[in-house]
Amino acid sequence: MTESIETIKTEALAAVAAADTPEALETVRLKYISRKGLIPGLMQHLKSLPPEEKKAYGQQVNDLKNTFQQALDDRRAAAEQAATGPAQSFDVTLPGQWRGLGSKHPITQLTERAIEIFQTLGFTVADGPDIETVFNNFDALNHPPGHPARDVKDTFYLDDPNTLLRTHTSPVQVRYMLEHPPPVRIIAPGRCYRRDTPDATHSANFHQIEGLYVAKKVSMADLKGDLSHFAREAMGPDTRVRFRPHFFPFTEPSVEVDFSCHVCHGQGCRVCKQSGWIEIAGAGMVDPNVFTAVGYDPDQVTGYAFGMGIERIAMILFGITDIRHLYENDDRYLRQFA
Repeated sequence: MTESIETIKTEALAAVAAADTPEALETVRLKYISRKGLIPGLMQHLKSLPPEEKKAYGQQVNDLKNTFQQALDDRRAAAEQAATGPAQSFDVTLPGQWRGLGSKHPITQLTERAIEIFQTLGFTVADGPDIETVFNNFDALNHPPGHPARDVKDTFYLDDPNTLLRTHTSPVQVRYMLEHPPPVRIIAPGRCYRRDTPDATHSANFHQIEGLYVAKKVSMADLKGDLSHFAREAMGPDTRVRFRPHFFPFTEPSVEVDFSCHVCHGQGCRVCKQSGWIEIAGAGMVDPNVFTAVGYDPDQVTGYAFGMGIERIAMILFGITDIRHLYENDDRYLRQFA
């Protein structure tokens, strides 16, 4: 029996060595270790052996099987390497190719910078869901029932008519005031949605950062001082700020906030349409009706609120002429903001 094992071992290893393709190796494998192969067939002799010889014989057959399998695996690896050719083989001694680090999107960069600036003034960051209730988005913010912003042509309503994609980040202010007593000093960055036709300056989704400061004696002077500080920190120390009377349902009095053009420094250019100013934010003193809606006593507290578009600031600072460039994920374009 031992002679038979040695004979098959010699033949099997020679057959493996002679096979130079994956197909030839598969043929050898089937001949020797398939279910009806020669090596499994050796185990059929166990039943005719004396009991004292069965253990040693079985061990010899298993050793043969393991030796053959190892030789087969080694030969298969060598055959596959040879089949790929030297041009396609991997040379571990070659130096790696540096791919470079990724960078933050310009919207992310400006959002983090705005948060950093307002945090130096004592603001904390608040967050809220993109899907909002009509109460938080409109009712609590003093929008009357017939206000144009409520129209389905301007707002994305969901299947439940009481829910919608928020049109601004002001609902975060409502949520925060419903859960926290005054004083409140928060900023709320996030994504917003409106039914705008996409063009060079409009998008159906965009980013805002809202601010809210509520305490016993907050005044318009606080609002002007904080936004002026933000303008100088974000746009440059020579930036000037202009406040123009306006109307928003949730603030009274309300103002539009303009920053002096950082390109022409107020002299007039194509970017600012020769005016010397660029509109950045809407702001004002929180309307008493908003305080009443969230359970604050308008006779005990006052506050200001503001909201500004992150894309608008990005377009001004980086000279972006089309807002759609920010969303097309063209690496060649975004790489310049790294």
